[in-house]
Amino acid sequence: MDYSTLGSVAALIAQTLRSYNCDPAPLFKSAGIDLARVSVDGSRYPVECMQQLWQLAVESTGDPCFGFVAGEQLQPAALHGLGFSWLASDTLRDALNRLIRYSRLISTAANIQLQNTDNGVELVVMPPAGADHFVYATLDAALAGFLQICRITAGNRINPSQVTLKRPKPDCAGKVTALFRCPVTYDAGNYSITFSQQLVDAPLSNANPELARINDQAVIDYLARFDRDSITMQVRSRIIERLHDGTPNQETIAESLHVSLRSLQRMLNKEETNFKTLLESTRQELALHYIRETHRSLGEITYLLGFSEPSNFTRAFKRWTGKTPAEYREDT
Repeated sequence: MDYSTLGSVAALIAQTLRSYNCDPAPLFKSAGIDLARVSVDGSRYPVECMQQLWQLAVESTGDPCFGFVAGEQLQPAALHGLGFSWLASDTLRDALNRLIRYSRLISTAANIQLQNTDNGVELVVMPPAGADHFVYATLDAALAGFLQICRITAGNRINPSQVTLKRPKPDCAGKVTALFRCPVTYDAGNYSITFSQQLVDAPLSNANPELARINDQAVIDYLARFDRDSITMQVRSRIIERLHDGTPNQETIAESLHVSLRSLQRMLNKEETNFKTLLESTRQELALHYIRETHRSLGEITYLLGFSEPSNFTRAFKRWTGKTPAEYREDT
């Protein structure tokens, strides 16, 4: 599969190289990446070229912690709509779930999971299957960058409880400990960062459900345009567009994508999902956003989600959350 990475990641590498007084131009040329275009909105580069660029950056700076340094400089704007919806999320768990849902924006090679463990909530970042020689700096930067955005979102005092790295301990390990401010385990089975459950579920003061939803849609639209391999994202985008006209059906969505119903079902099955699951999850996500917008009546939300009757919406919402919409709104 041809994986690609968002151009702003390459721009981040260039910015970090300059902080070392290292000219990025020859490195970008060697990696086959046009330095002049990395900041062009929507630009993307093959993962193979990006891997070579990360390796050249580590070698040129002589710093085995280059990836961590780069990740620490990540800003939300570099992630476009995902970065802004992250900032507007209700909780860090909400933000991290967005990261997982829209990780293909950053890289189609991304393999990210959020797991509840006995120690808390663990964000696991893995290279794609079969990528046995992934450059350490890539995943170093990912963990450091995700923590950086969490700190921008929830405050600089946000610290994980544990970090594991699937790489040998570098000579600059002190830098790594200072960055994460928690125990770091090397030569581990995966790359992960663990937060306490209390931390990830604490309400965020800058939460803005409407702003988050708008930026979610911007990400969905972007993914639907570039990611022709992901039928899931294209179907999800079509569902959102049509919900206010009533419950979308598979036939209409298939027709809008210029494929047969059977082909649509087969493609969704290949991505381990189906139309009913996508419709349900999309409605649930939008419902949780809308219900927090107190200016919206339950009748309006019923309409926006494509339900024919408020009673149908109430039953669905109670199935999702264990509460009626009115109870949920009162509790939040």
